[in-house]
Amino acid sequence: MKVIVQKFGGTSLATIPQRERACDWVEKAEEDGYRPVVVVSAMGRRGDPYATDTLLSLVEDSAPSPQDRDLLMSCGEIVSAVVMASRLQARGHRARALSGGAAGIITDACYGEARIQTIDPEPLENLLANRIIPVVAGFQGMTETRQVTTLGRGGSDTTAVALGAALHADLVDIFTDVDGVKTADPALVPDARTLATLDYDEVFQMANSGARVIHPRAVEIARHFALPLRIRSPFAATDGTLVAMGAVGLDHWAHRDPERAVTGITSLAQLVQFRLRRPEGAGADWMYRVFQALGAEGVSVDLINIFPDRAYFCVLPDAREAVERVLRALSMAYECSDDRAKVSCVGTAIHGLPGVMGRFMQALSDAQVDVLQTADSLSTISFLVRQADVERAVRALHRQFHLAGEREPDDAGE
Repeated sequence: MKVIVQKFGGTSLATIPQRERACDWVEKAEEDGYRPVVVVSAMGRRGDPYATDTLLSLVEDSAPSPQDRDLLMSCGEIVSAVVMASRLQARGHRARALSGGAAGIITDACYGEARIQTIDPEPLENLLANRIIPVVAGFQGMTETRQVTTLGRGGSDTTAVALGAALHADLVDIFTDVDGVKTADPALVPDARTLATLDYDEVFQMANSGARVIHPRAVEIARHFALPLRIRSPFAATDGTLVAMGAVGLDHWAHRDPERAVTGITSLAQLVQFRLRRPEGAGADWMYRVFQALGAEGVSVDLINIFPDRAYFCVLPDAREAVERVLRALSMAYECSDDRAKVSCVGTAIHGLPGVMGRFMQALSDAQVDVLQTADSLSTISFLVRQADVERAVRALHRQFHLAGEREPDDAGE
């Protein structure tokens, strides 16, 4: 069987016309010779009746157990699955709604952030063999003891890709509210361009650095199984962005060009920056003690710069209280600022390419943006800036590397 997994986000299912459009895509997949597996998110956003945040608002004044909270949060996707299956049935198709557990997804018992342990493909394979369209509630699974769990933020993306891997699917389509992965956030850069093809690593880095088109965990699964992904809009006739193996940023002979070093610019707002001073008489292990204590509190840190006499790092706002508690317990002198943001430049050809950092700094200097910290990896260079400077920084970098211009065919790794 040629199998395609089609995941529809909540904003793609919020209204009757939108659900009908989703059904059109399912029918098109069948016309193209695929056996479709549909994965759905909860319909709409906060304020809409069955959105996850709306359901959580019902218990804002109480403290349900983690098990009960997951059970509540799973309901929005269940509703979406039943509604979508009923629409397909009304159009003459055989379709069946399934919870994540009924679709064979087994997780650990880490409620709210469960990890998939295994997937039994048999329930879906049996439906597909009988030409029944499975409509699976995303964002959820169940434990070995049959307790409902949820997979955390972006869990429906993870569901879709994990099912695609288990079923040896030919393709996973992620339908979302944008027409693909863009060179920058179009809210900040109106002429941002949709990228036709991307490498797994580039998409992972963009998603991990603030682009909200797909969850990083889903990309990791797809990369591991070499499973092609396509990110697209259900309301556009374009092909969106194909994510697959490739060497985007290199020419046919693996040469790197500064003009092609950067694939996209992302930003992550509202970071809290901590600046620590080494205590008088402290040994070389002073930062080890800090990070060990932060790890014990479950705090993830970003943009880490360590010097003999000081150290800088950033956290998300909801971790600020835990960080300050740790630093006080260690009698560590510190300052913090909560008006920071991270701007990242992503591209598989960034690392080790002479002249690229100079161009970054020229663009930010010309835009009068102060760089407060930097960090880099093989495919990402990140800058910490003031929140007020994010838009100028993103636009300047986008302009510096000509990302709004059309690329020649060989730039897409063809």
